[in-house]
Amino acid sequence: MPSKHQVMSLWGLVSQMPPEKLQRLYVDFPHHLRHLLGDWLENQPWEFLVGSDAFCCNMASTLLSATVQHLQTSARKQGEGSAILQHISTLESIYQRDPLKLVATFRQILQGEKKAVMEQFRHLPMPFHWKQEELKFNTALQRLQHRVGEIRLLQEALQQGTEAGQVSLHSLIQTPANGTEPSEALASLLQETVGELEAVKALVLKRIQIWKRQQQLAGNGAPFDESMTLLQERCESLVDIYSQLQQEVGAAVGELEPKNRAALISRLDEVLRTLVTSSFLVEKQPPQVLKTQTKFSAGVRFLLGLRFLGASAKLPLVRADMVTEKQARELSMPQGPGAGAESTGEITNNTVPLEISVSGNCCSALFKNLLLKKIKRCERKGTESVTEEKCAVLFSTSFTLGPNKLPIQLQALSLPLVVIVHGNQDNNAKATILWDNAFSEMDRVPFVVAERVPWEKMCETLNLKFMAEVGTNQGLLQEHFLFLAQKIFNDNSLSIEAFQHRSVSWSQFNKEILLGRGFTFWQWFDGVLDLTKRCLKSYWSDRLIIGFISKQYVTSLLLNEPDGTFLLRFSDSEIGGITIAHVIRGQDGSPQIENIQPFSAKDLSIRSLGDRIRDLAQLKNLYPKKPKDEAFRSHYKHEQIGKDGRGYVPATIKMTVERDQPLPTPEPQMPTMVPTYDLGMPPDSMTMQLSPDMVPQVYPAHSHSMSSYQALPREESVNVLRAFQEPHLQMSPNLSDMSLPFDQTHPQGLLSCQPPEHAMSSPESLLCSDVTMREDSCLSQPVGGFTPGTWVDEDMFPHLLPPTEQDLTKLLLEGQGESGGGSLGAQPLLQPSSYGQSGISMSHLDLRANPSW
Repeated sequence: MPSKHQVMSLWGLVSQMPPEKLQRLYVDFPHHLRHLLGDWLENQPWEFLVGSDAFCCNMASTLLSATVQHLQTSARKQGEGSAILQHISTLESIYQRDPLKLVATFRQILQGEKKAVMEQFRHLPMPFHWKQEELKFNTALQRLQHRVGEIRLLQEALQQGTEAGQVSLHSLIQTPANGTEPSEALASLLQETVGELEAVKALVLKRIQIWKRQQQLAGNGAPFDESMTLLQERCESLVDIYSQLQQEVGAAVGELEPKNRAALISRLDEVLRTLVTSSFLVEKQPPQVLKTQTKFSAGVRFLLGLRFLGASAKLPLVRADMVTEKQARELSMPQGPGAGAESTGEITNNTVPLEISVSGNCCSALFKNLLLKKIKRCERKGTESVTEEKCAVLFSTSFTLGPNKLPIQLQALSLPLVVIVHGNQDNNAKATILWDNAFSEMDRVPFVVAERVPWEKMCETLNLKFMAEVGTNQGLLQEHFLFLAQKIFNDNSLSIEAFQHRSVSWSQFNKEILLGRGFTFWQWFDGVLDLTKRCLKSYWSDRLIIGFISKQYVTSLLLNEPDGTFLLRFSDSEIGGITIAHVIRGQDGSPQIENIQPFSAKDLSIRSLGDRIRDLAQLKNLYPKKPKDEAFRSHYKHEQIGKDGRGYVPATIKMTVERDQPLPTPEPQMPTMVPTYDLGMPPDSMTMQLSPDMVPQVYPAHSHSMSSYQALPREESVNVLRAFQEPHLQMSPNLSDMSLPFDQTHPQGLLSCQPPEHAMSSPESLLCSDVTMREDSCLSQPVGGFTPGTWVDEDMFPHLLPPTEQDLTKLLLEGQGESGGGSLGAQPLLQPSSYGQSGISMSHLDLRANPSW
């Protein structure tokens, strides 16, 4: 089996394909020699050497030597015989006559391999795209350096005026026609070189934009390489080319017409101005949910600071000001306001000087003690609340550049942030930021974001946020996304395909109250995040919690299971609660599904979930058939036996489930249920109704009793959990014969008419008793944000690209089809039809067939 590194390369995928599909590609270059090259071949700039000029010829000769050396080294390592080495020598002698032919051969092979991978796997690996982007820039930079060398030689020849120099230069720069004067050749070469510099500058600016977009996605949990070293090196390399070209243009006074010379100088100055202003970036973003009267930090970095400020006696000050969305839009305009724009909030400690770090090779400013004292709210639009109002921090500075004292003003805008004045606004503010981070476009008008987005992208966003917030490498599954879709769309469809091409609106996400509830979808989901992060991380990481599943689906799963089978699900009617659903028997032995009152974070801080499960003798097997002690033993708290060091007998709080009366025998007749669902029907027509004789029951109350003090009077027993009213659905013995829509969300007919008030979860942290036992050891490796394993099973090849990575891939591919850019843009990036884990069984809608559980 190939390594993960190989799988993430183009060759790693090609090597998994049947050889007969690729045989036609290896006509001019033998297949067994292609195997010796492996993924080394795709890491060379074959696709970006287009043409037959001196630069391409020199590069082709160098690559031919490197190819022969790599083939010989690989052949010796693999123990190949002398026949292979002789074959390699023969190829070398053939291609030495025309190295560009080797470049064309390998370019054709790579294009064919990419096409074959796209047809079978529907995407190319992301590391391959990043490597191609790096190769394109490096090749273009080397071409620029070669051009500058040609210009210098031509300048020297013009100064010497020797015939030998002119002949040498004609062979170097390949003047288009006989009789072209050296002065005309110089002017033409300068024009071409400045044009190439502008094209490479565009590559650098796009790479900076992609870095900024990745930084924003990291706010939702996406992986992000914070290093700015690569960006700084690219900016500095272009400044070096700019300086050299500026000198050559200045020296060509007699060879260039004044008008042409002025135009070249203007174009060069514009390149420099754009590079300088684009290299001032927010390295450390301020908190995107910012509370007034709370200290925070932020930092900026000037990528070209070492080049332009390294010798300055006094470094300029950087100022931080709060700006509104309207002011941010004005700043993005060509004639936007300067650094003196009116601040919309009062920030203290908001000026810091730029600092040069020689050891760190950077120029930056760090604001350590910023504090927003107050905020000036602007007029809101329509039904917009204060937690939907987006602001930003504007960082600005100015200095003079060069001997001509050219004034330069730098400005960098932070990511959008929401200012709150009270902790109860935090939940809705996080929803605004989550939506903006996930669905904003690069180069947008601040801070415009789509009102509706594809459900597929929403799934990715929720998955990234869940994994990052909880700190787990176990993401959401297809079944979870189906339940979440049913919940947010109020649609009981049982097929993932029913939601695949649907879009979700901002209102559905966090403005509209869920049917029959007192909260929005995001408020409910954020409650699950908070509970799992604080108390259930190790249980979720061990896949002991199904979690996102409806009561009706639970019924279909457990109905035919043995007595005592149970599973864990997040409460559908309560924010931040988890409940235990288990099979019990009625007086006549018929199976019934009972849901124990949900546990909150406060409950689990008193006694952990694992210990509560151990306390309940009626719970025997975790669904489907895993003994509970085997599943939860590592989550049990060790209980002391005998007296402690002080001579005390230990006391333990234990949970019980009590009933006022035995469970009644269910009626033989079940209420009528709607067997099928018509998506065109109004929501009210798709609910189950209880028959008049079906009397709703309540969750059985659970209490904590002191097991070591059984003689305590009843009034001294410990009861720490409140009563919770919710209907209990009884199941008849013949339910398994009915057509039950097991993924149906909670019908209105099964809900209390007046749902109880649901308070927002407390912002104060609660320490759950199981955290110290398992939190540090439950994961095999530290996880930060998105991991590829979320999308496919580890044994599947290749990893599917999430929608966000598809978007970044498209950005990387833009312009790849231009001159000298190869053919990367020729292959369309297809959208994966299945979302999430491709390793899920075909019967993924039934957890009983899903090995993940």
